[in-house]
Amino acid sequence: MTNLKTLAAATAAMLTLGGAVHAGGHSQTIVDIAAADERFSTLVAAVTAAGLVETLSGEGPFTVFAPLNDAFAALPAGTVETLLMTENMGQLTNVLTYHVVSGAVMSTDLAAGSTLVGTVMADASICVTSDMGVTIADGTGEMATVVIADIEASNGVIHVIDKVLLPGTAPVCE
Repeated sequence: MTNLKTLAAATAAMLTLGGAVHAGGHSQTIVDIAAADERFSTLVAAVTAAGLVETLSGEGPFTVFAPLNDAFAALPAGTVETLLMTENMGQLTNVLTYHVVSGAVMSTDLAAGSTLVGTVMADASICVTSDMGVTIADGTGEMATVVIADIEASNGVIHVIDKVLLPGTAPVCE
């Protein structure tokens, strides 16, 4: 019960970030929302290093599976620092675009079961499963869990995840 209260409080805090919303929807972009929340500082640094700020601030719509700082910290030692190096920009861009799906997909749009979903990274898919929560299988076979869903932005939606998704072979999606 405490976890549900914590999740509800975190969701409420995320949805109220930045104040004003205009009649057409939310006034902040995906990047604005992430930059305003310290829990996404590693993600924002990576998006900036990859030169994706303008793209993810653009019209969209996009669905972004946004890893928390703790998800980046759980990667093997030195991984984040290596990805942020200028010479590794292509690899960083692949990892980041693997977290993005074209269109705004709310958790309520998901049918029960598993669906293979193409990401904006060329020829790369994730397996999204909706069954008593939402999980995502990446190209390595690892699973991420959506811990906060449906944070609306002016150019799409953010779903907060507890693991960095890594490309690889297409995940098995049953």
